[in-house]
Amino acid sequence: MNTETMQECTNTIKKNDTSIIVFRIVDGIKEILEDDRKQKQPLFLSVNETLLIKIIKTFLEDRNRQCLIGITGESASGKTTLVNYVLKALRKKLFNETYTSLCCDDYYKDTSLELKAAGSYEKLYETGFSFDKPSAINLELMRAHLISLKNGCGVNAPEYDFVTCESIPNRAYKNPTRAILAEGLYVLGDELCDLFDVRVYVFTPFEKIKERWFARAILRGKTGHAAEHQFNDVNSTAQIYIRPTMQKADIIINGLTSSEYIEDITTRIINLVNDVISFYH
Repeated sequence: MNTETMQECTNTIKKNDTSIIVFRIVDGIKEILEDDRKQKQPLFLSVNETLLIKIIKTFLEDRNRQCLIGITGESASGKTTLVNYVLKALRKKLFNETYTSLCCDDYYKDTSLELKAAGSYEKLYETGFSFDKPSAINLELMRAHLISLKNGCGVNAPEYDFVTCESIPNRAYKNPTRAILAEGLYVLGDELCDLFDVRVYVFTPFEKIKERWFARAILRGKTGHAAEHQFNDVNSTAQIYIRPTMQKADIIINGLTSSEYIEDITTRIINLVNDVISFYH
């Protein structure tokens, strides 16, 4: 057998191995999803299984490719909780170089001077200012950072202070890892949606969102009429900019699921993937 023929055989074996691995992983994930459906509060409300197979296959065949995952939902729907506990599970099983995350909230434009000039949040809202429209966030910068990460280049992300409304540039370095999670109100909007390989929407009933939102508003220094004014704005803008993006989602997540269950099911998926890959290598 000559060298060229041997290489063809090797490539065929590798291709077959990848097909088997994809099949085993997808089959295992389907079992996890089936178990999840039996829960009182399942994590997954809807999953595009065709896309899931395609992403897993692509990810395994091209070890140099980055996978961008966009996660959105209304304010206080549970987006950050989902990301935090998925990352918590990842940290236990994988090296930090495997994944990174960006938060849309960190890209809010600096309005500290406007807040000081107005004297209070309530007075700022009276000027017609809104924190709950895409224009309040520097989506152009976030897009540029996501593209850089997807092309294998690190970026320095800003950080936003919700109490002072100050944006601090170049605050956190982000590695160009294989899996990149981007979370926030507008990640599935027209400005960013096309960048993502997987699109996730966190769905939570309105009353639960309202309850969570007001509890969080207190921590951010917003109370009384100022809080009520902003929540009304949050609700009306969500109808325009956020709720319609659920139609673009490949996966719809239940925002009522406990943080412990999010971590547990993520760990189960990670263990499945690791076990299958280890078995065939």
